Amino acid sequence: MKRAETVTFGGSGLNRAAELRGNGDAIAARWADPSAGVVPFWRGKPMFAGEAAAWLAPSHEIFKHGVSVPIFLGQDEAGPRFALDVSGWEPEEKPDTLGAFFDPSEQVYPGMKDGHVFAELRGRMTRISARDAELLATARALLEWHRTHGFCARCGGGSQMSMAGWQRDCSACGAHHFPRTDPVVIMLITHGNSVLIGRSHGWPEGMYSLLAGFVEPGESVEAAVRREIFEEAGVRVGQVDYLASQPWPFPSSLMLGCHGTALSREVTLDPQELDDAMWITREEAMQAIAGDHPKIKPARGGSIARFLLTNWLADSLD
Repeated sequence: MKRAETVTFGGSGLNRAAELRGNGDAIAARWADPSAGVVPFWRGKPMFAGEAAAWLAPSHEIFKHGVSVPIFLGQDEAGPRFALDVSGWEPEEKPDTLGAFFDPSEQVYPGMKDGHVFAELRGRMTRISARDAELLATARALLEWHRTHGFCARCGGGSQMSMAGWQRDCSACGAHHFPRTDPVVIMLITHGNSVLIGRSHGWPEGMYSLLAGFVEPGESVEAAVRREIFEEAGVRVGQVDYLASQPWPFPSSLMLGCHGTALSREVTLDPQELDDAMWITREEAMQAIAGDHPKIKPARGGSIARFLLTNWLADSLD
């Protein structure tokens, strides 16, 4: 396995058992399997049991609050794995941070064991196993897609979940709809000993990362890198090389990590796109990642931006 495949959510070799999705009897048998595990999600937050995903028995009473049918995630060595949205449950208190860029609050379902909490995946993604990371990323992306795609894009009629959660069908016109993944380029742009970083409006104070943007229809990955960097920072880019990818379920992107060599250094900021952009040296980047920079807070651990920067500093990109 290449080092690039070790990025968080990068894949753990899960057997997704896609051949079972259209077989209702096979899915029902796996739901009834004594080794089956179901992870509940509440408003986009998975339940954790300490530093692992909380895999509960399908018979657990929390699932009476389910707002959809279970999604079959795949066949783990420990048993079949499912996810179910239990956002029908209403906790006694709801914090003001719900729906924020990052919600640090945790919710406890009555009667759960100590350490079983609903928590933001971004806050724990570096502390869970590669298998749990793949399963939770898959579940979160699928549940968010179902939440926002309840109507047929062809005729406007209501659609229903099918294929064990991997499809939606329109009962009015018969159209089939499939989970979407949006390709996003994220760019390690270097010029000599320096790297280009920036920050978006609304980010936490001091947080900087690599620049990123969506790939447009009819556009190659390399062209998207050059266009996005020029649009956002006014910097021209020459050679572009692909480095690594990361599924990013916030809500449904595939981050395509690339290295680009800048042909110029002058930054002309587009204030509609970015709050700030700047060049920093390797030494400054190391200082930021160590938490010692007076102005810059680095990209979140577990993100592909942090992965690319760390490996660039270690001269270990491959």
